[in-house]
Amino acid sequence: MNANEGFRNCATVCALLIGVASHSTFAQQPAAVAQPRSEAGQNENEGERDFDFQIGRWTTHLRRLVRPLAGSTTWAEYTGTTIARKVWDGRANLVELDVTGPAGRIEGLSLRLYNPESRQWSLHFSNAASGTMSPPTIGEFEGGRGEFYAQETINGRAVLVRFVITKVSANECRFEQAFSADGGKTWEINWLATDTRVPD
Repeated sequence: MNANEGFRNCATVCALLIGVASHSTFAQQPAAVAQPRSEAGQNENEGERDFDFQIGRWTTHLRRLVRPLAGSTTWAEYTGTTIARKVWDGRANLVELDVTGPAGRIEGLSLRLYNPESRQWSLHFSNAASGTMSPPTIGEFEGGRGEFYAQETINGRAVLVRFVITKVSANECRFEQAFSADGGKTWEINWLATDTRVPD
């Protein structure tokens, strides 16, 4: 075998391995939705009202894992406010987060858009420190609990992102973000927030 043949064989094997790895990564991604709304017997426009419970002003307590996926157990704590507003008569909403703590300040903006065709929400988040939108997490609500998924690159690694929003009561809701570096087999929580409604 000459050098050119060896190079071609090596390139072919590498291409096959990359293809298998890519297929494995995508195959392991969790589905954002277990059951379409139409099969659950829900009105096709019902999903537009999913976030109505969060519209208003909230006091926010946030805990953030300082170094996700690094074996760290150090958390930073913040307090401040969250304001959620309807856009497009509820088919979208805009959320402003402003919290501070010993580790500094987080100014976040979340744009949530409802897709009437898929009956799912896409959640787009930006931090004022970066001024760019992260890839959207996509999913839907069921029984007062919304579950949303995405794939992102964190510190050069492709990871799955899971974001969960839970309506605890009319005056309290919780938010949880977790990363998975093993295709969804295990999850590390890195963001925990509790919102308490500010009375009108």
